[in-house]
Amino acid sequence: MKKIILFVGFCIASLGLATSSFAKLAAPSEEAKLKAAETKAKTAWSDKVSAYQLCKAQDKVAAGYLKAKGSAAPTPLAMPACADPGPYVAAPTVPALVAAATPASAAMVTASPAANSLKK
Repeated sequence: MKKIILFVGFCIASLGLATSSFAKLAAPSEEAKLKAAETKAKTAWSDKVSAYQLCKAQDKVAAGYLKAKGSAAPTPLAMPACADPGPYVAAPTVPALVAAATPASAAMVTASPAANSLKK
């Protein structure tokens, strides 16, 4: 009987700990959102590069096959050319655009009396 009670108690404690993991996470910060968007863009570009490399490899294999078969090879289907995605270019972030657009306002913030009183 004691073993059953201990087992039930252990199950209840485990259930209590398991349900505490369902707590809601805090909303991501702007920096985290920007980093996630940058990672998403870089992954999309990486996928395009992979598709381009696969296309070039397939073209190379097909050309070798057609060369080896000679006149016995079937006529190849017209396929679109491989599209080179080019180098990765990071999109400028919103804070970087704001800072670049208004360098004078950033200087005013650091020169304000409130900012100076915080330094003391």
